[in-house]
Amino acid sequence: MAELQLKGIYKKYAGNVVAVSDFNLDIKDKEFIILVGPSGCGKSTTLRMIAGLEEISDGELYIGGKLVNDVAPKDRDIAMVFQNYALYPHMTVFENMAFGLKLRKTAKDEIKRRVEEAARILDIEHLLDRKPKALSGGQRQRVALGRAIVREPKVFLLDEPLSNLDAKLRAQMRTELAKLHKRIGTTFIYVTHDQTEAMTMGDRIVVMKDGFIQQVDTPTKLYDKPCNKFVAGFIGSPQMNFIEGIVLKDGDNYFFEYGTEDTKTRKGVKYRILLPEQKNAKGCLDPYVDSEAPVVMGIRPEHISDNDAFVAAHPEATVKAHVDVTEMMGAETYLYMTSEGYMINARVEPKTLTRAGDDISIAFKTEFIHLFDAKTEKTITN
Repeated sequence: MAELQLKGIYKKYAGNVVAVSDFNLDIKDKEFIILVGPSGCGKSTTLRMIAGLEEISDGELYIGGKLVNDVAPKDRDIAMVFQNYALYPHMTVFENMAFGLKLRKTAKDEIKRRVEEAARILDIEHLLDRKPKALSGGQRQRVALGRAIVREPKVFLLDEPLSNLDAKLRAQMRTELAKLHKRIGTTFIYVTHDQTEAMTMGDRIVVMKDGFIQQVDTPTKLYDKPCNKFVAGFIGSPQMNFIEGIVLKDGDNYFFEYGTEDTKTRKGVKYRILLPEQKNAKGCLDPYVDSEAPVVMGIRPEHISDNDAFVAAHPEATVKAHVDVTEMMGAETYLYMTSEGYMINARVEPKTLTRAGDDISIAFKTEFIHLFDAKTEKTITN
């Protein structure tokens, strides 16, 4: 079993610099966990603490139910794959993959069996006699993975292993890693700053910022129900649009209003968007009604339409926008617009007639609107 428990983990450096704060996470056996976040958020530091390459300042780390804070890296039964592959240039692929087993004085027949089996899984059997300089980036990555696989560890730790590859190969290797995880049935902990990798590979995703866990959830729940504005903006590509405004109530209806010249008197109101009834579940919007406290509306690009029929059918969710740039992507078109000073990006049908320089009407699919407290940035409506 390769369950991991991280309980109240901290990493502090000299000068009272805290890289990781109160990190709590239970990882199931055979789970594929992704640590994702911007550079400097503490994700690689956390991975290195699990590996034993960084000392844990405070807290407890358990692997398979055993406390391993003071256990040497070589005795944790963990294999780590680094960003730079770390292959020995003077050794063949076979020798690189076998090196760790030789250090452990594994029998030659067993080394041969494990290396050939890993090479078969990774489709690099024909490369075993080559040296790293004769390999492509993707092939080197497979060798680095193979070197980890032959050790048959309880846990794989992968620190941005695809960041040195070009976009096409990175997409291919994402698929290969997901298949590899299912094939060998081992716990994977994967660090990346690329939210696309996180969304397409992980069973669960840990979103980090400034050393703190922001949210731990499945890719679908992170996308549909982010707990705060940071998670909402970080997960999804292109990222969620944000517009600051206020909430008001008229009769039984709740509205999001923005583009006002004066938020106190609401003079010069530009746009008032009718919010669906379910957005006020348990009266969550009531504290913001007739308050000077602003809220932030979030909406994803795919939930904005420039279709004339849709716009005409939803006058309560329609605003004006100026189109600055259009990007034809083949299967879809991106519109980069401004509305009352706010940047808005929409993902629309590929056959749209909208072009840069146009002033158009767009409509929001209001059932997908998110609302956040402008001060705390926590979600209001999820």
